Amino acid sequence: MVGGYLTKKWFSMTVVVAVIRLFLAGQSFAADEIKVGIMVPITGLEATFGKDMENAILLAVSEINAKGGILGKNVITITGDEACDPQQAIAAASNLVAEDVVAVVGGYCSPATVPALKIYGDAGVPVVIPAANSSKLIAANPGNGFQINSSGIDQAITAVNLFKEKKIRKLAIIHQGDGYSMDMAFLTQKKWKEMGREVVAVEGVAKGERDHSLLVTRLKNKTPDAVFWTAYYADGALFIKQLRQGGFSKLIAVGDGSNSLKLLEVAGKAAEGVFCFSNPTVEYLPDAKAFKDSYRKKFNQETGPYSALSYDGMNLLADAIIRAGIADKSAILNALKETREFKGIAGPISFKPDNTLARSNFVVLIAKGTNWALYK
Repeated sequence: MVGGYLTKKWFSMTVVVAVIRLFLAGQSFAADEIKVGIMVPITGLEATFGKDMENAILLAVSEINAKGGILGKNVITITGDEACDPQQAIAAASNLVAEDVVAVVGGYCSPATVPALKIYGDAGVPVVIPAANSSKLIAANPGNGFQINSSGIDQAITAVNLFKEKKIRKLAIIHQGDGYSMDMAFLTQKKWKEMGREVVAVEGVAKGERDHSLLVTRLKNKTPDAVFWTAYYADGALFIKQLRQGGFSKLIAVGDGSNSLKLLEVAGKAAEGVFCFSNPTVEYLPDAKAFKDSYRKKFNQETGPYSALSYDGMNLLADAIIRAGIADKSAILNALKETREFKGIAGPISFKPDNTLARSNFVVLIAKGTNWALYK
């Protein structure tokens, strides 16, 4: 009996030691990693943009890891699908928080990014935002979000300056009722009226609407000198096509949510001469050639409009963790706040007190054939 008791005791202790060793091995493994979240639309109408952003972030991570990681630790990523939907974004953010990511790079659609920021803020997770730029983000930001795309206010200023240059007097603005496009519509309306100019229409279009004939008729009756589509490319292409087919021959402009070659592809000849207010894209960035070549080689496709900013976002985060000296959420957040002139391929990054980009990075593009060209 004594021998049996000792055998059982020895066996139990062996099991306990084995479990402890496995646990410690797991802890050691985890200690060699830095877990970063990616939040972009992987499904839905804006999935093309989201996948492009994810690719750019993953390229940056692969390069970081190839150089020894961050603080000697390998970076791993977990992607959450925000689908440009507020409820899905809340679920994606909650999942990334549960996965205990130290930070997140992402945020394409402003209406989805706004509620997600609250989830991250409650958990103390810093977020580098490469695309979403509605002014509503500023009010909703608990202090943990850092926008490296210029704000909607900067875009509205870029828009009205072009309209003024083109001697536009009467402006019509079309949005889709979401946070981003409505915000852009009303910011532009406000700026335009402050310049003593007339806004003859501010109208909303339902997402997925296929027939714009009644809207086109109403717009023609109001005789605007220019029409500004503030929403996304997926529906904007069809609207532009029907607007031209309806006889509108004057200036058409779109916001950065429509900066896609898909818009030109779907709208065809109707898109010729359309202006776009855009974040900095790879084609016009002198420091982006190596990135563009690496992206093409890794993913066998061309970069998209938010590639450069997404790539910069991940590299900025890596830089902040190095400056913090530890992969700790609060330390990373403080390091991000202290960022001064970080050199990204899309331009230097510093932040205002409200965590928005310190300088405007918007450019004006013009549609020529099947491509966008730099207007100014």
